Amino acid sequence: MNLPDVPLLSMLRERMSWLHQRQDVLSQNVANADTPGYVARDLKPLNFEDALKAASPGNSLMTTNARHIGITAAQNSSFDAVASPDSENNPNGNAVSLEVEMIKVSDTQAQFQAAANLYAKAMTLMKTAIGH
Repeated sequence: MNLPDVPLLSMLRERMSWLHQRQDVLSQNVANADTPGYVARDLKPLNFEDALKAASPGNSLMTTNARHIGITAAQNSSFDAVASPDSENNPNGNAVSLEVEMIKVSDTQAQFQAAANLYAKAMTLMKTAIGH
């Protein structure tokens, strides 16, 4: 088995991909803070229930022993962007609050760093377990 294909690592990669795409959407909001008629957007949050459905028995790892646990990560690489107005519209129709957007950017950056740290720790533990 290839280490990056481990379900935990796949889920962390998916989370980091979602956070990366969210950072792109938020940066577009900041860049368009003065554009007349622009409405802030954000990504639709990842849904835990959808992740459970993606890990259905027909979609799981092959188990060769009754004590094996069959799990898998969802393979969704594109995420939905939805309108997310931060505040009331300005007179020019713009609905972007720079303060709110910068808070979202900071939060997304912290979440990405946490996921990257977890990924690195998991890789280190697996390498230690196999003797590398």
